[in-house]
Amino acid sequence: MDLLSQVHAAAGPYLQSLSSRHVLDADAQSLLDELGGPLPEKGADPAEVIERLLRIGTAAGTASSGPRFFHFVTGGVTPAALAADWTAALLDQNAFSKVSSPFAHEVETVALRWLCELFGLPSTWGGALVGSATYANFTSLGVATHWWGARHGVDTAEDGLAGLPRMPVLSSGYVHASARKALQMLGHGRSQVSVHARDGVGRVDLDRMRQHLASLNGAPAVIIANAGEVNAGDFDPIADLADLAEEFGAWLHVDGAFGLFAALSPRTAGLVDGIERADSIAADGHKWLNVPYESGFALIREPARLGAAFGMPGAAYLPGPGDPGAGYGLLGPESSRRARALPIWATLSAYGKEGHRTMVEHHLDLARHLAARIDDAPRLERLADVPLCIVCFRAVPAGVSDLDDFNRRLGAALISDGRVYAGTTVYDGKVALRPAIVNWRTTAADIDFFVDVIEELVWRATS
Repeated sequence: MDLLSQVHAAAGPYLQSLSSRHVLDADAQSLLDELGGPLPEKGADPAEVIERLLRIGTAAGTASSGPRFFHFVTGGVTPAALAADWTAALLDQNAFSKVSSPFAHEVETVALRWLCELFGLPSTWGGALVGSATYANFTSLGVATHWWGARHGVDTAEDGLAGLPRMPVLSSGYVHASARKALQMLGHGRSQVSVHARDGVGRVDLDRMRQHLASLNGAPAVIIANAGEVNAGDFDPIADLADLAEEFGAWLHVDGAFGLFAALSPRTAGLVDGIERADSIAADGHKWLNVPYESGFALIREPARLGAAFGMPGAAYLPGPGDPGAGYGLLGPESSRRARALPIWATLSAYGKEGHRTMVEHHLDLARHLAARIDDAPRLERLADVPLCIVCFRAVPAGVSDLDDFNRRLGAALISDGRVYAGTTVYDGKVALRPAIVNWRTTAADIDFFVDVIEELVWRATS
C-alpha cells in the first residue's frame, strides 16, 4: 500500500473517534516499548514502519486535538488547517526567502496581513511567524532589546550586550514563564523582570510601576503587559500600561498568547483595549486559532525593526538584507523555516473573520456554562471570575482538612483516568484546576461530561 494512503486510511477513523475516545489511554502506553530497541542495521519495510507508527500513535498518543482536552491552552486543528499542514509537508518548502520559495513567501505575507486585520491592528504593522508563543516573546523582546540598545548608542545585533547596564523589564504578577525564558535566551536573565503586583493573584500595581519608571530618570525600559493570564484568563489593563509606556518612553510588549483572541468578539474586545498602542505583541496560532503546533507569531508596530534585530551578516550564496530575493528568514530567529504559514492562511481563508469570531463566542458561552455547573455543585468551588475561556476552580468536599493535597491528588487522578484532561495550578495560594476551552470541536455535552467525571472522582476519593 502507498505510504500516504496508509496515513489517509488511518486519519478518518482517528478523527471520528476524537469526540468519544479517552484523551489518554493508560492501557495503551505499554505500546511505546515497541518504538525502542537498537538502531536498525538495514532498516525495515517502510510500509511496516508506518503501520507500526500509526498503530501505536493512534492508540497511545494524547488526543489533544479532541474536544475533551482542557489542559494547558491547546486548540484543536480545523479541517482546513489540517489539510494545509499536510500540504506543507508534501511541498516541503524552505520559507527562508523569496528566492527559496516565492510561494511560501507570498502565503506568509498574506497570512501576516490577515492576522493583523483579524485583531484590528493598523495596516502598517508587520510580523514574523515563529514556532511558539515562547519564540514570539523571544522575537518581540529581541526587537525590544535592539531598540533599548540603540537608546544607549549600541547596536546589540552587531556588538551584543557587553558594557551595557541591565535592561529594566517591568510587569505584573501575571508575567508568564515563556516571557522569562525569552529574556533568559536573550542574555538578560529570567530574573530580570521586576514584578509589580498588588495582591496574591498578581494584578498589576500601577502606582508602584510608575514609581519604578520614574526612578530610572529617563533610562529606557520594557513593560510586559499580559493579555490572558494562564490561571483564570485575566488581563492586565493594557491601555493603562500603554499610558505609562508613553509617559516614560518605554517599550510596551503584550504577551497575548491566547488572550489576544478576545479582540474577535464585541463581548470581550474591551479586554484588549490599547493593543494598537503596543510596540510588539506575541500570540500563538496553535491555541485559539486552532492550527497545528509550531504556529506562533510576533506582531510588530514598526516591522522594519525585525530586520535590524534579526538580519543575518550574509553569505556568498544567501540573499542578504536589501536583496530583492530576501525574505522572512531575515526577520526572525529561524533561518531554515517550514512553511508554517499554510495552515494559518487556509483556516483564515476557509472560515474568515466571522467563523473565528463565532468560534470564540461559542467558547465564551461554554466557559460560562462550566462556571454555572461548578457554582451549582456543592462540592466544587469556583475561585475566580471568568473573563474569557478558562474556569479556575477546586473541589471542597466536606470533612477534608487539607484541600490543597486533595486537589493535587484529584488532578493526578484526572490525568490517570484519561477520559478528560485538565491540570492543576496554584491560584491565590490555592491548588486548583484550570480547564481552558479553545477547541473548535468542544460542545456543551463535553463540558457536562467533564464536570460529571470530576464529581465522580471526588466521590470516589471521599467514599
